[in-house]
Amino acid sequence: MAPGRLRRRGCILVFLSATICAPALHAQTAAEPDAEPQPQWRTRFGLEVKANYRDSQENRFPVPYQFEPVQLPVGQTRGFEETVDAGRHYEFSNVALLGTVARGDLFAVHVKVDLIDLHDRNPTSTGQKADVDEAWVRLGREVPPATLAPGSGVYVKLGKIAKFERQNDRHLESYGLVSTAFNRFEETGGEVGAHLGRHLYLKARAAAGNPVFLRDPNALAGDNGTPEDLRLPNPDPDLKSGVPILYNAHFANFNLDGKLETGVGIGWRFADEGGRNGLDLFAWGNRRKLADTVKIHGTFYGGDLDILSGPKADTVFAYTGDDKRETGGNVWLYLGGFSFFGQYVAQDLAGLKRDGMEGEASWRLDLPLIWGIGGRQLFTYVAPAVRWSRLDNHFRNPKETPTPSFSWDWDKVDSGVRLGLWEGLDLTVEYAANKFILASGAKRHNDELLATLRWEIGR
Repeated sequence: MAPGRLRRRGCILVFLSATICAPALHAQTAAEPDAEPQPQWRTRFGLEVKANYRDSQENRFPVPYQFEPVQLPVGQTRGFEETVDAGRHYEFSNVALLGTVARGDLFAVHVKVDLIDLHDRNPTSTGQKADVDEAWVRLGREVPPATLAPGSGVYVKLGKIAKFERQNDRHLESYGLVSTAFNRFEETGGEVGAHLGRHLYLKARAAAGNPVFLRDPNALAGDNGTPEDLRLPNPDPDLKSGVPILYNAHFANFNLDGKLETGVGIGWRFADEGGRNGLDLFAWGNRRKLADTVKIHGTFYGGDLDILSGPKADTVFAYTGDDKRETGGNVWLYLGGFSFFGQYVAQDLAGLKRDGMEGEASWRLDLPLIWGIGGRQLFTYVAPAVRWSRLDNHFRNPKETPTPSFSWDWDKVDSGVRLGLWEGLDLTVEYAANKFILASGAKRHNDELLATLRWEIGR
């Protein structure tokens, strides 16, 4: 299934990539003419490979922190926040294995495993290369956004799952500032949802909260606190720190080390019976306690309060307490081939307040049949998309800090187009225009061009 509007076909099995459809486990029993169709067992397995061309603008921004000479490259007298991997590069970013077993739309087991996982690894060079991205079991019917429920009902989902406020039908390979900072990654826990009639719905969740950490919002997270920084004098790694923001990082596999985070949400949906046009409004909130420190694989930096404390006493952010709260609202709008997703988030991170807004619009146009190979159409669709996002930080940096970008205000515009080349093969070309305001008030950019060729085996 090409990315775009989540299609409804009698079940809630949704892939953001195409799948290999294996034969049903049991043959369908012939139904009487007027009888209700009986639920069937179905299995789906898929493989997705992504290859990228990346052109990252080269930048260096000095930091107001006095490093020891042995901590800096030879001949360098001060530290910098630098583009992670500047210049032009070709790379494989991921191989994903997917599988789902389901019976009707009332039971499903789903697993997604990422290999290579280049764009999710943090630190990029020493993070885990194999990642159980999703692994969950669901009992009951979960209705996609902006789709009418068939009636009242309840579902329960357990395992490693996405936050219910996340946008799951992105139309570009990149992420906006809001999705990066607050809800990009899955958590280990559970979710309960209730549909009160066809329009009103409620959701609640409890999970091991993802640790607060730092990453560059472009394709590569960057390297911070890697073992090389400790082992070698005058380290000069190939991958730099990036220009990082604070974000909710991820545990690569099942992990219950994070402090318990709870969330609730309430929504109202409108849609036509065909499912092509719909509107969904959703308000939600999350809360948990921050840990003193959380172990992050591949770095000696710790997450949560540890990342706010700095390397020495006068580099501590002016946080208070250990409470972390997020409140926000979502809107999904679908009008035929047009889709829009918008989100607002306000966060209180132990007294450090920030908020963000994000909106993505896309239009998918199916192309007429002109050329074909082996009975399959060449150039199947084109889907232009644009995303604007903003992150406003309402707190100040310490006078001396190695990460001044934590408090910079950001604007990011991601614009691009996805072209269906052939069944199971598409190309996305996009440009990320990053703009941020330094403590001095000066405006700077850290832009990136990204092209992604995605190959999906099976359809």
